[in-house]
Amino acid sequence: MPSTTPNAHSDQAPRTHRKVVLASRPAGIPQAEHFRIVESPIPELQDGQFLVRNDFLSVDPAMRGWVNAAANYSDPVPIEGVMRSFTAGVVVASRHAGYSEGDAVMGMLGWQEYAVSDGSDIRRKVVETDLPLSLSLGVLGLNGVTAYFALTEMGEPRSGETVVVSTAAGAVGSAVGQIAAILGCRTIGITGGADKVRICTEEFGYDLAVDYKDAGFAESLALACAGGVDVYYDNTAGRISDTVLPLINKRARIVVCGTASIANWEPWPTGPRVERHLLVKAARMQGFLVWDFEHRYEEAVAKLAPWVRSGRLKYREEILDGLESAPDAIAGLYRGDNLGKRIIRLAH
Repeated sequence: MPSTTPNAHSDQAPRTHRKVVLASRPAGIPQAEHFRIVESPIPELQDGQFLVRNDFLSVDPAMRGWVNAAANYSDPVPIEGVMRSFTAGVVVASRHAGYSEGDAVMGMLGWQEYAVSDGSDIRRKVVETDLPLSLSLGVLGLNGVTAYFALTEMGEPRSGETVVVSTAAGAVGSAVGQIAAILGCRTIGITGGADKVRICTEEFGYDLAVDYKDAGFAESLALACAGGVDVYYDNTAGRISDTVLPLINKRARIVVCGTASIANWEPWPTGPRVERHLLVKAARMQGFLVWDFEHRYEEAVAKLAPWVRSGRLKYREEILDGLESAPDAIAGLYRGDNLGKRIIRLAH
């Protein structure tokens, strides 16, 4: 039964909390100076609401687009608004029939220590209690669900085909490569630096990995993909993708999941054109938005969780401690500071 606590101020929650707000609008990658930490009261609970103590905050490349003024698939975070992000936490007080104290939840509750919700911004109750709660933000969250649906629904990999993945050591890319291998594909990872190349092959099971920072990148990739590329999972756009496109096979499928290499879309960047490659190979290029698969979220988690438990789907987490680490966290992703899913852990 839900708690009948008349307000948010149970013994488990303070009267005030801290949150990260957007202080100014960035042009391109948001830096630490675009955010500030403020303290504010925790609102009183009304009927149909509950209070979540956020234990983990997500840091994702997509957050760059959420704060920029340029056209995106969602409205930009307003100035002085709480930074939008997925969080994982525990219900500590409730006046909502569907949520009880102690429920673990994951949702879009933002960079803040506590959040009042009516359930509309909750993505799911986390029922995988044998696994770390933080995974609901990574391999069992947005990253894993993105990897699963973008690869299987748009990439349509078939056993024996060659799948190439950019940002192959990242939270999404590492899952893509492993899922492709589970489906019987040959996997080629593209990543930056010798350490990440090693991680791709030794930890995430890629058949081969290529360093895009190496002077011989194009030649190494062509050699690794001597039989051509059947599926390209693109997280970067730019020069990396320009190098992959000439290698695609007839009827290849290209999934556009991110554009991490493009720091700013104004002015519009120029470069090699894709049309001829798509035309003469009868290939398909399609963009992926995870929001289009919200209604099938549990379907993906039901596939991913057993693979995690069995060790077939491995993951890495990079934990940053404290709300103070949040303002620079997005910029750090684009600097390549992280190895694995970047998460902020809050101490209460």
